[in-house]
Amino acid sequence: MLTLVAIVEFAAGAETAGQRYEDAVLALLARHGGHLDRRLHGTDGQTEVQVIRFDSRAGYESFLADPDRAALRSTLGGSAPTTRVIEVHEPVPGHANDGASPTPAG
Repeated sequence: MLTLVAIVEFAAGAETAGQRYEDAVLALLARHGGHLDRRLHGTDGQTEVQVIRFDSRAGYESFLADPDRAALRSTLGGSAPTTRVIEVHEPVPGHANDGASPTPAG
C-alpha cells in the first residue's frame, strides 16, 4: 500500500477551474488501484490537501502516466494547479520516530 499527501495550490483567479480539474483527475484514481481517503479545502480558497492511497507504487505510476490525466491538464495550460506530493506512512509503535518519544537532540 502506498499513501500520499498531495498539497494542491490553485492559480490565482483559476480556483474554480482548478477544482473542476481536481474533481476529474481524482475520478481516474480507481482505474489505477487508487482511492481518495480525504480531501480538505484550505480556508484561503487557494489550497487543497488530499490523502490518496494506491494498492501499489505501479498503480501510482500508471496514474501519473494516464493519457486522460495529461489531456485534462493540458486544457488548463498556465491555469493548472501546482501540486506537491509527499509519501507518508502510519507510525509503527516501538519504532524510532513513531511519535511516542522525542528523538534526543545531539
